[in-house]
Amino acid sequence: MEIYETEEQQLEAVKRWLKENGQSTILGAILGIAIILGWNYWKEHKKTQAEQASTLYSELVQEIEADKKDGADKLAERIKGEYPKTEYAIYSQLLLAKLKAEQGDLAGAKSILTNVTASSNNELSNIAKIRLVRLMLATGEYEKGLELINNVDPATSASFSGNYDELVGDLYVALDRLDQARSSYQKAIESGYRSPLLQIKIDDLTTPQKEITPNVEPLK
Repeated sequence: MEIYETEEQQLEAVKRWLKENGQSTILGAILGIAIILGWNYWKEHKKTQAEQASTLYSELVQEIEADKKDGADKLAERIKGEYPKTEYAIYSQLLLAKLKAEQGDLAGAKSILTNVTASSNNELSNIAKIRLVRLMLATGEYEKGLELINNVDPATSASFSGNYDELVGDLYVALDRLDQARSSYQKAIESGYRSPLLQIKIDDLTTPQKEITPNVEPLK
């Protein structure tokens, strides 16, 4: 360790250190400040975007409740176009697909849901897939529905496994493959999934046992 006997020596040592390291230190400090400011700006920007998208989404809900289809279409597309990185963009598309399905535009609903299935948000992507399969079931695309479910990644859909098992059972019933349907429904129950109609569906597939009347001699 260097020992300086006078203040002049100490001052010279500081000047020498600053000359050798000062520029990199200043640049490092500036870079650090820039990163902090940039991060704070990005967080504030995301917050503002989410708030604006939320406001438009509330307007979308009001338009749908008022049965204003054209206004709902425009708002949903606006949210998707202006705030594509917010979850409200996906929410608005799911809501619009539901509206189209209720109005009988099943092709339009399927198109929207197909796009949403590609979302990086696993939860919303699975919700879109489940709704899409239900539409396929309603339109007689049974094999296509089974294919979609078979391609679902188990690693990203574990919390929806019961929903998928019940849907597989519904598709097998439509295909008159009743044994496979029963197995799928049972698998859903065994996984802990609870659906108000699931047990009823299983009961409907159970062949009722014929009641055997005992052959009893009449009393004399």
